[in-house]
Amino acid sequence: MGKRKAKARKPTGPKKREPLATTFRCVFCNHETSVSVKIDKKAGVGNLSCKSCGQAFQTGINYLTQPVDVYSDWIDACDAVAKDQATVATPSMPPAVSQRSGNTSARAGLAPGEKYTAEDDGFLVEDEEDAEAEFADDE
Repeated sequence: MGKRKAKARKPTGPKKREPLATTFRCVFCNHETSVSVKIDKKAGVGNLSCKSCGQAFQTGINYLTQPVDVYSDWIDACDAVAKDQATVATPSMPPAVSQRSGNTSARAGLAPGEKYTAEDDGFLVEDEEDAEAEFADDE
């Protein structure tokens, strides 16, 4: 005795994806959904504007660009400007100076309390000029 044949299921259609957002949170005024993005594919320009504070941004786009890409370009541009202003406001020390400011005795292999002298400049002094001559093959 056999089992009854189960009915075949109908194939399900493709899952529907949620569309990407076109309104975002403003970085400057922190107002939710106040930033809107408009894309002009013919001109190759993406425009972003905040309804609350009036902040605006424009960037070049291609045929694959979505509104979220324009928003991320705006975030990256804001971060770059903030980083540039931070380096101008607080000039950092040159790398060579900042490396030497550390504890040189620990890096030189000196014991605690031992002073760093000119002899400890990191070079090994060989007593014999031609130390390898003893081990060379005689021909």
